[in-house]
Amino acid sequence: MDVHTFSRKLFLFLFLCNVYLYCTTTEICSNSILPGSKGDPGDMGTNGEGGRLGKTGPPGQRGLTGEYGEKGEKGQMGKMGPRGMRGDKGQQGIDGLPGLKGKPGTTCDCGRYRKVVRHMEINISKLRNAVKFLKNVVLGIRETENMFYLLVTEARRYEDSLLNCKLRGGSLAMPRTTETNTLLANYIREADLAHVFIGLQVGVTEVGYVYVDGNPLLNTTVWALQGPHSSKGACMQLGSTGGWSQVDCGATQYFICEFVKNKNTSAT
Repeated sequence: MDVHTFSRKLFLFLFLCNVYLYCTTTEICSNSILPGSKGDPGDMGTNGEGGRLGKTGPPGQRGLTGEYGEKGEKGQMGKMGPRGMRGDKGQQGIDGLPGLKGKPGTTCDCGRYRKVVRHMEINISKLRNAVKFLKNVVLGIRETENMFYLLVTEARRYEDSLLNCKLRGGSLAMPRTTETNTLLANYIREADLAHVFIGLQVGVTEVGYVYVDGNPLLNTTVWALQGPHSSKGACMQLGSTGGWSQVDCGATQYFICEFVKNKNTSAT
């Protein structure tokens, strides 16, 4: 190999090396694209369509108890319920101790004692007349063989009338006979009144009319009563003519109380 040929090959080798080094640089031969500078913000797009309704989530925790509301007005008095069943008979009590032996009797001076008895009977008769005057004129009480009746001239609602008679030791008047009904009707007319409350209410549908002691009014035809009408009121009133009629329990008017006579009370 001569010098001239060797120089040519060396030059070619160096030339190829330079070409290779030049092509392998990232600035010229790389295929990657470098990011540019950040552009200006674009316009805001329009709202998209609403999405589908999602699944129901789990229930939340129980909230705190709210404050108590204000107390409402007192409601109307409800209808009287049916009479309860009679209770069982109680056990017999223990016999009491025998009494002491009395003193032996003596001969009675009947003539002297008869005179004392006659004076006592006169005094008792005067006392009865005084009591009768006090009851009928001063207190305005009416009575039958077994009952006293008092017209209370204080306008109250039906429920308050029941309580007032109970506090006096009696109950609202419950006329069960035509004689008693006539007596009370005259009582009302003499007081120049039209109607007063009596102890009778409209019970449940199966019972009809019920006295305040729980006993039902069985024969309504005697009193010329029709079937109960809830729209006319659940309580009853007695008129000065002796007629009965329904009335609103919330209305206020006078009333008649009745009191059972004691066994030892004589009818004057």
